[in-house]
Amino acid sequence: MTPSARLSAAIDLLSAMEETPQRPADALANAFFRERRYIGGGDRRAISARVWRVLRHWRRLQWWIERVDMNPTPRLLALAMMAVEPLGRENPDDLFTGERYAPLGLTGPERRLYDQIRDKEMTHPDMPRAVALEVPDWLLPRLERTFGEGLEAELAAMEGEATLDLRVNLLKSDRPTARAALEAEGIAAQETTLSPWGLRLAGRQPVTSCAAFRSGMVEIQDEGSQLVVAAVGARPGMRVLDYCAGAAGKTLGMAMTMENRGHIVACDVSEPRLEGAVRRLRRAGVHNAERHLLVSGDRWARRRSGSFDRVLVDAPCTGTGTWRRNPDARLRLREQDLLELTAKQADIMDRAAALVRPGGRMVYATCSVLREENGDQITAFLARNPAFSPVTPDGVHDDLPPGLAQGGQVCLTPRQHHTDGFFAAIMQRDS
Repeated sequence: MTPSARLSAAIDLLSAMEETPQRPADALANAFFRERRYIGGGDRRAISARVWRVLRHWRRLQWWIERVDMNPTPRLLALAMMAVEPLGRENPDDLFTGERYAPLGLTGPERRLYDQIRDKEMTHPDMPRAVALEVPDWLLPRLERTFGEGLEAELAAMEGEATLDLRVNLLKSDRPTARAALEAEGIAAQETTLSPWGLRLAGRQPVTSCAAFRSGMVEIQDEGSQLVVAAVGARPGMRVLDYCAGAAGKTLGMAMTMENRGHIVACDVSEPRLEGAVRRLRRAGVHNAERHLLVSGDRWARRRSGSFDRVLVDAPCTGTGTWRRNPDARLRLREQDLLELTAKQADIMDRAAALVRPGGRMVYATCSVLREENGDQITAFLARNPAFSPVTPDGVHDDLPPGLAQGGQVCLTPRQHHTDGFFAAIMQRDS
């Protein structure tokens, strides 16, 4: 595709996102490219890169456009991005040509917009703080409560691109062998510094097409998510429950630390998500896992009350820790979402707690950085459930780096740990 055609496709994708704002951008992008199979891999990456740059700067670009009394359409957002932070030496006259597959030529007002904001700093002193920090107005006080004086540095780290991390599957390999296998296919990898099973790749790589991935030697998983698995401390012979398993990413990791011995159950309320786990479990060589669909009126949990050594509650959350991967999530998140999610999290924790055996452990985890979903939830849970208490420092499993868990809690951020934002609380039931 020509550069103009790539730009036109990026504007079309931004338009699709604007028309369905509640649908995640990555899902829209996948559907967009499936319907346009003529777009090759290199073109897809270039189009996506342009779109995701706009998503990361959406509020500030809107502010610049509205400052010159124009309506921030997807076309103008793409143009404003070129004006403020061009990719190389882009000239809009070379791209907005109106020729075949190219966007129409610039109008007079569009030209004035470009000229007025060209080479301006993305952030302006007159911007409201929430706009400059690319967060919803209502969320700013909550983020200030979480990060305090470090807020701007933390949010700046969230604006960067996410790393591409892999977890080596110890059921099939080890880190040196997996790293060598990837490098033999031209994929350079470095060992992660916190996860004992992780590899970090340089830039975007076609991992899913390589033999190491297809054989189940490695699995795509952020280092922070791997550390949640480490916090559970599942071991051979245990009975383990992944209560909100989704597509079973953490189930795979726990089955690995269990060395395929014992029993692990992956539960979820979504049948499609659980069905999606089948191929992943098979590829990873996991034999000690079963899946269970949670439905209203199900007696499954009642029959298994107090029977699991480890229960992981990977709770539904706002996903504020994943903004590097999903910058559009900032635009979609509403205050009502947070209120509904915190109520749901508390209910799920109480239900899951009943499944932990005396002396067993429950690990509550989110990919959020908000106190309302993390520390506040644990404080309230412990007040409601006096049989549980945070694990002591000597009770934290040695798969976690020393000192990472403070008071039985792990708090990860992109700035401090170079992972997605994750929270995990390790609690033990009295024996």
